[in-house]
Amino acid sequence: MAEHDHHAHHQPAHHQPAHTGHGEHAGHGAHGGHGPAPTTWKTAASATLHCLTGCAIGEVLGMVIGTALGWGNLPTIILAVALAFVFGYALTMRGVLKAGLTFGQALKVALAADTVSIMIMEIVDNGIMLVVPGAMDAGLASGLFWGALAFAFLVAFLVTWPINKWIIGKGKGHAVVHAYHH
Repeated sequence: MAEHDHHAHHQPAHHQPAHTGHGEHAGHGAHGGHGPAPTTWKTAASATLHCLTGCAIGEVLGMVIGTALGWGNLPTIILAVALAFVFGYALTMRGVLKAGLTFGQALKVALAADTVSIMIMEIVDNGIMLVVPGAMDAGLASGLFWGALAFAFLVAFLVTWPINKWIIGKGKGHAVVHAYHH
């Protein structure tokens, strides 16, 4: 997936809307300044897909590196999880840095926006990879490995999507990123 839509239109921190902490966005309107606007399933799916993109990049890269170096399951999973967080945060930071935030400010936004979502996805998809018989040992050339990983990502998305909807509805998670919309 290309850069996630909600990162394309940001504004610097000094232009954040004061009334809600949320920018005007489909599914995230100002709502008269009375707390967070209702979160749509589409908005939550978009945020979840954004997190899944970073997770998938990091996971696949970690698996490739771990396999190429002949590592066992534990160090490979540790590397894959670490890279999932790095790439997940990097995708968010890329968008908010374009809005004029400093690196430190962008990192804080990324941590607030993505940590819970990435953590849930990593627990779910790595858990599935570990319980599918032979998936972790199948190797990168195996259909079993890639099929199990695709299934794990799908389940991770389906588990995380309603959680993200609830978190965004509370003005947390990816709602923090939405403060940088026009």
